[in-house]
Amino acid sequence: MSNPFDAADRATLVLVNDEGRHSLWPEHLEVPAGWQVAFGPAGRQECVERIDRNWTDMRPRSSASRPSVK
Repeated sequence: MSNPFDAADRATLVLVNDEGRHSLWPEHLEVPAGWQVAFGPAGRQECVERIDRNWTDMRPRSSASRPSVK
């Protein structure tokens, strides 16, 4: 049995949580609590490209909003 998170031939979703973190998610699985569908369903590669364009700051929103300490 193959891992559904690695299947290139299945419809995929892009999920986003309250911290702005993104995740690829197989369409056929239930969306976990705390996550919302931001894009899809679409092909896996299209979802990867969407994440690459839209998730440019990997820090959680809660830490990105804090001033950096020098």
